[in-house]
Amino acid sequence: MSIIIHVKRGSVIESQHNGYIVVTDINGQIIYHLGDPEYKTFARSSAKILQAIPIIEETSKNNIDLSDEEIAVICSSHNGEADHVNKVKSILDKFNLSPSHLLCGEQQPLHKETREKLLRKNFKFTTLHNTCSGKHAGMLILAKLLNSPIESYLSIDHPVQQVMLNTIVEMSGAKMNEVDIAKDGCGVPVFGLSVHQLAKAYAKIGSSYSLSENRALACKKILKAISKHPFYLAGTDRFDTHLIHVTQGRIIGKMGNEGVFALTIPTEELGIAVKVSDGAERASYPTVVETLSQLNLISTYEKEKLERFHYPIIKNRRDEVVGRLEPAFKLLRA
Repeated sequence: MSIIIHVKRGSVIESQHNGYIVVTDINGQIIYHLGDPEYKTFARSSAKILQAIPIIEETSKNNIDLSDEEIAVICSSHNGEADHVNKVKSILDKFNLSPSHLLCGEQQPLHKETREKLLRKNFKFTTLHNTCSGKHAGMLILAKLLNSPIESYLSIDHPVQQVMLNTIVEMSGAKMNEVDIAKDGCGVPVFGLSVHQLAKAYAKIGSSYSLSENRALACKKILKAISKHPFYLAGTDRFDTHLIHVTQGRIIGKMGNEGVFALTIPTEELGIAVKVSDGAERASYPTVVETLSQLNLISTYEKEKLERFHYPIIKNRRDEVVGRLEPAFKLLRA
């Protein structure tokens, strides 16, 4: 575990965040790292792009057409904005499903303006507003395509979860008995991997090397959808969306709760995984931008466009700038 972020008030380091970073190639060879690469953590929502792979494999096999926006929202931790909700509903409609089939729980939209607008109208929030509703819609359609019961798709013993677990194992290189299983915030199984294994899985998403033809096609479809429609992966003012937009889809990254972030850079055949030890989301984004900068994976122009995430400012209640977060690490060559 190493210091990754200093939190400064004025010129004084008031606190700091520790964490782990791993950069691998498609074979899982570590190129750069910080801290113990084998540190275990739950992938949380960073796993969603991996979990989407068997969904797209099955829809392709069955000649079912999902739009790029629908594929992107299946991978998302979305804001609950109107366009997100509408795309999740369109997925359900195609399979004669309803929001009541989603077992993710009801949630207020993450997007402040959307939430406040609906509250003023005394609107009842539904499962569609849940940030994980896209993933759950994807799980439901996969259950249907596997001719499995849709009522129990949350269970680790359900065919949907077993297919997803196998995909995680195959993409990460982990052994089945190495993957820890727990329950995520939306009720589905969540997978525990080392930071190294998560980075390798993301490296493989961006390359057809060693993947079956159907899997390679599914990965390409997913990355194309997200790169064309980054809004549907997260939403307004979200880092994931902004990063993909600024880099024009060259770099695709996905956040996960508790300070997890994973990225694929297909043109370089690289995967990157970040874990902030104390789970602070505020430390993960500057760590990601600094990592990309140290690896020369973003241009000066792109770095300028990402500056508010690279050096997030701290304001007091008078709206005065009183400090900022600053990256405080140097990647180690393996």
